[in-house]
Amino acid sequence: MPDPFFASNKSRKRKRVNSTDQGNARKLGRRPNGKASSSTKAAVPPKKSKRDEELSDATSEDGEEGVEDMDLRAPDADPDAYESDEEDEDETPAEKRLRLAKLYLENVKQGISLADGEFDAAEIDKELISARLKQDVLEHSGKVHLFVADSYDFSNPSSLRTRGHRFSVTTAVASEDARWMYTAGKDGCINKWDLYTGKKLHTFYKVRPSKDSSGKGKGKARADPENVEGHTDEIWALALSPDGRLLASGGKDRRVGVWDVDKNEWVKGFSGHRDSISALAFRKSSSASTSAAPSQLYTGSYDRTLKLFDLSPSTMGYVETLFGHQAPVLSLDALMRETAVSVGGRDKSVRFWKIPEESQLVFRGGAKSGWEDALEEGDEKGDEMDVDGRSGKKGKTREKFIEGSVECVAMIDETTFLSGGDSGTISLWTTQKKKPVYNQAVAHGMDESHVHTEDVEIVRKPRWITALGCLRYSDLFASGSWDGEIRIWKVDSKLRSFSQVASIPAVGVVNSLQFLSFSGNLTTRYSWMRSQSADSTSNSSAAPTASTKSLVLVAGVGQEMRLGRWIQKKGEGVLNGALVVGFNARTP
Repeated sequence: MPDPFFASNKSRKRKRVNSTDQGNARKLGRRPNGKASSSTKAAVPPKKSKRDEELSDATSEDGEEGVEDMDLRAPDADPDAYESDEEDEDETPAEKRLRLAKLYLENVKQGISLADGEFDAAEIDKELISARLKQDVLEHSGKVHLFVADSYDFSNPSSLRTRGHRFSVTTAVASEDARWMYTAGKDGCINKWDLYTGKKLHTFYKVRPSKDSSGKGKGKARADPENVEGHTDEIWALALSPDGRLLASGGKDRRVGVWDVDKNEWVKGFSGHRDSISALAFRKSSSASTSAAPSQLYTGSYDRTLKLFDLSPSTMGYVETLFGHQAPVLSLDALMRETAVSVGGRDKSVRFWKIPEESQLVFRGGAKSGWEDALEEGDEKGDEMDVDGRSGKKGKTREKFIEGSVECVAMIDETTFLSGGDSGTISLWTTQKKKPVYNQAVAHGMDESHVHTEDVEIVRKPRWITALGCLRYSDLFASGSWDGEIRIWKVDSKLRSFSQVASIPAVGVVNSLQFLSFSGNLTTRYSWMRSQSADSTSNSSAAPTASTKSLVLVAGVGQEMRLGRWIQKKGEGVLNGALVVGFNARTP
């Protein structure tokens, strides 16, 4: 037997059968009378030579169905669907786009429930189909597509004021379905509320640090963060996941806490920041009820960094750190895309973060605001002197203020956002320009404070913009300060400016704002609104139906500012709690 080592690796060629031999091997065709044909041409067409990889088709000669003749499609498949959806190898990209567009238009016609012969093609093209196309494009592009500011009645709102914190409330956040609300304050506690009834359901109390090993700590020694299930100091920020199952909290103890609000239990704490946690925001979801809701959490801290955490059950951990701010991060916001917007306080910058690209866009703040006030009596020359000592127009005094700190930020859509600072100016930004598109100076008026000095008795300064809240992807947002009002604004259709449409009484310092929208009537959902709206509905001609959209504004109001005690409002009507205001849609 030959050694396989010396065997040749070349494959042996198979000897093909000669065409003449193949013709002689075939049987002669028979005539109908049974005699053999004298023609050399075979009656049966010649077959191709079969290889080992090819499937045998011998059953076709016996009258059975061959492989090539079999229908391998599913038995319940529609033959026409394959002809319309199946891609052709010779199809060009332009033909493919045209085919998909035709299929989309057919789906639109089926969605609006119109039968053949019962609609006007021109009308559908101009109104229904064009509106559907625009809506789909705007929703996928992340731009403003809800112009609803004129569809709500802000004249007679119904409100609920909660109380339950000893010290100032720093933040209030509600679930996407406007069912549950959570408030936190400087007392280190978190309260859970049922908005249907307006009652408090549960309290996550502040944890007292344990004594040190020597027993001389008197309860003030810092405990091990891994063993503490809760917060040990003031809570400054809250954020609720899109599905409403997880609540994130952060504050002065430098820890990010995660709570399971369904079980009212502590889940985990993250201690990666080196200073106090001042801002939290979850990445939003298009549908909060789906199980595939995003679980990305953005955190901002006094250590001038942002951190990204993944709170999915399989991960539940830290992802990365974002650097760039030169001062403490005071506020941040995020929508559905993997982007976030943050403000850096005294560094006067607004930063737009692109997480997948690991890049950022820097927008410089420092907006200027002016104030003019008419004088009762002018001086001898009839001129006035402004703050800089220059003479101005007759009978008027002029004051100018420069923004020294950007305090809050809120996103309108994926490319448009708002910021507010200590100059009292609300700025409208877009990612396409480095400067604000529009500035609203002294949005909440001037504040006068008395000082004990010989030269100046009264100091005039603009009220800070302490909170901003937007109804996402819409033309509606709200701003807060300590002037006793929450002001509601409307953005124009071109996103170039905004104007005030209403104001809501709110006594105290407004530290947080949130807008929510849902289908249904407020009085049928919230029991505490039925008594308040009884008089207004009896006088109105028609009440809103259950199919209309309702609006809810959630505000955290306290006696002090969220991050300090520069402003203190103590007096009649000032409570540490949340303010919930409901707006029904306008009746035709």
